[in-house]
Amino acid sequence: MGFFTRLKSLFSRKKPPVLGLALGSGGAKGMAHLGALKAFEEAKLSFSVVTGASIGGIVGALYAKGYSAADMIGIVEGLNRKEFAKNLKPFSDLTFAERFLEDYLEGDFDTLPMPFAVSATDGVTNENVIIREGKLARALTASAAIPPFFRGVEIGDKKLYDGAFSNAIPADVCRELGAEIVVAIDLSAFVRSEEEKGRFSRIVGSAINAMSPVRNTPDCKSRGYAAADIMLRPNLYDYKATDVSRPSMDAMYEIGYEEAKAHIAEIQALIEKRTKEKKR
Repeated sequence: MGFFTRLKSLFSRKKPPVLGLALGSGGAKGMAHLGALKAFEEAKLSFSVVTGASIGGIVGALYAKGYSAADMIGIVEGLNRKEFAKNLKPFSDLTFAERFLEDYLEGDFDTLPMPFAVSATDGVTNENVIIREGKLARALTASAAIPPFFRGVEIGDKKLYDGAFSNAIPADVCRELGAEIVVAIDLSAFVRSEEEKGRFSRIVGSAINAMSPVRNTPDCKSRGYAAADIMLRPNLYDYKATDVSRPSMDAMYEIGYEEAKAHIAEIQALIEKRTKEKKR
């Protein structure tokens, strides 16, 4: 092959599409996100745009900062759960969580090497609010402030709550930030119906909903499904967002890992297909 032919080949090579990751809400079920990230790492799949809601926002920010799945496991293992649990009272202030997050995610959004955003919910209008600037740790606590367990977090002139209420899997935001292929993870694809819950659980759930200043919007999850190219749905039916025992967290990690592994070939095939379709 001559010099000019090689040069032409080099410049005509198509770039792979920008790969984005949208991580859904789910509390302790977020261990499945870490399992999925481990599977992606093994397959050498890396993402250039990340979005998330609640625990998905926290995991997404750590990923965007450059932490590996193993690094994140280390953070979880280093958490003083007893001390953390002391702050889990109705209408708790999330300052303690913000301080904890600052140990790993100090600074503003512009310190991250890739586009990143988190989903939150306006406590007055119930509208989705996408946070892309300002202090990272504060934005993450706003995205995870689920009432009535936590107070809303003030950012600017808004009091914000958990993003799960208005955009639980922000795949649409991931696409708006430049992702050409969006892989998303729904941690709540398999949940108990109201009929399957016990009477006491239903009563407690109704009381919690009555005290909440925000409500689920009709499209809080469907908008994520509509925008995602590939949706991972780890079967976490047997687990709750509050399951923080070591056996439960290990099991959720493995479920997320296996779910991601099962979709690796599909993701790679889509990347290859879109790469061929791209025009320079």
